[in-house]
Amino acid sequence: MSTEMTLTLHPEQIEYLAEVGQKYNLPDASKAIRCLVNFAIEQQDQADAIFSEVRCRAC
Repeated sequence: MSTEMTLTLHPEQIEYLAEVGQKYNLPDASKAIRCLVNFAIEQQDQADAIFSEVRCRAC
């Protein structure tokens, strides 16, 4: 089961998702995002490294 949601992304982030989507033959950006989220879920011991540092590339 999946739920549709809306995300707000900066142009640089959208470009990145498109690039990795092409490189890895993903059907769309939503698949790339799901891959990233699944990786974070699988790497629970890396949660601090993934989420604790504020990375504001558009501030």
